[in-house]
Formats: sequence, C-alpha cells, structure tokens
Amino acid sequence: MTIRVIIVDDQAMVRAGFAALLSAQADIDVVGEAPDGRQGIEVSRRTHPDVVLMDVRMPEMDGLAAARALLEPPVGVVHRPRVLMLTTFDVDDYVYEALRAGASGFLLKDAPPADLISAVRVVAAGEALLAPSVTRRLIADFAQQRPAPRKDRSLRLKGLTPRETEVLELIARGLSNQEIAEHLILAEQTVKTYIGRVLAKLGLRDRAQAVIFAYESGLVAPGG
Repeated sequence: MTIRVIIVDDQAMVRAGFAALLSAQADIDVVGEAPDGRQGIEVSRRTHPDVVLMDVRMPEMDGLAAARALLEPPVGVVHRPRVLMLTTFDVDDYVYEALRAGASGFLLKDAPPADLISAVRVVAAGEALLAPSVTRRLIADFAQQRPAPRKDRSLRLKGLTPRETEVLELIARGLSNQEIAEHLILAEQTVKTYIGRVLAKLGLRDRAQAVIFAYESGLVAPGG
C-alpha cells in the first residue's frame, strides 16, 4: 500500500529536498506541499494524505495551530491524517502542545535521509516517533510547565495491572522497549504486548500520548 504524504514548510528548498527523497521510495507518494499552515490544511483536506510533515514555525499559521485543525477537524470533516512535526531543535517550545493535540511525534530537520523515510513509515503504520532521548528532553520541558496531576487521569490508572502500570512508568521515564525488557527481565515482544494493552485500556493513540498521560495523572513526577 502506498503512503500518501504532504510536506508543509515555509522553506522551498526543504520542501523540494524532502519531496525528492520521499518520492524516490516505491511505497511513498508525495501528493502535495504548502508554504504555511493555512495552506497546508487546505492541501490536506483536498488530497487526504496518510502523513503530514509539518514544520513547527511558519508564517500565516504555525505548525501547532495547523496540527490542531487537522487532528480536531470541524463537524463534517472526516479525514484525520497523522502529523509528524519537523523542528530545528530537539525540543521546540511548541512540540509539547503539538503532541498533546495528537501529533504522532517529531523529527529533526537535519536528521539523516534514512531517518526521514523511516519516520514516515513508522507514523503511517500508526506508531509514535518519539525517541527515548527526545522523551527525556520532553520530560524536562514538562517539569517546567505542567500543573498539578489531573484527577480524571489518575482514576483511569486503576484499570491497569501492576505490571502494566510499571511499563507505563518506564515509558514515561524515557526507556526504549529494549531497555524496559532488560529492566523487567522480559522478552522485548512481551514488552510490546504490554504497551499495546496500556494504550488500549487508557484510550491513548501512541507512546507520545502515554508519556504525557503518565505525567498528567501523577504516576510519574517531574524530577522524580
């Protein structure tokens, strides 16, 4: 199945470079591009891509506002693409809010070409692109911004088994699947199964939202 992609970035050279790279892949089809968030929304609604590569900072409408519009569409709009944020820095001021809005992760603009191709495939498959190192940076950002735990989320934790709760905590602390497997002395495939159960029980889309949920529920405290 071909993955349909659009690229939203205010730099023409970036759009052209990414489009050339992705179009060269047999399983990826670049179906549109836009120089700002507002036009990106229009192109997405017209072309129905599977994945939107969205720059964070753009004129007219930034990537955060555009991501929200795509992921929380108005009544009557059914299509919801997966959004992969593009950023120049490991953790941009807007990235945390983009993840809360439902973005599937983010990628550095200077990442190796192979990483971009892999990122599109990972996100299209319904998974989150949030590397453990980035998770740790996100946690540091969370520690500076987040309010007290939300009771509605802490109550939902009661539906998890002790092992599932432990896995969620380790995800929130930035451990990869392999690191969680080593820590709990489990097979990596077993860890993936636990993660799937956690996401299903909590109604979360991916790993990125699991990290945010763990902090907002009070399961893990910043700096703890």
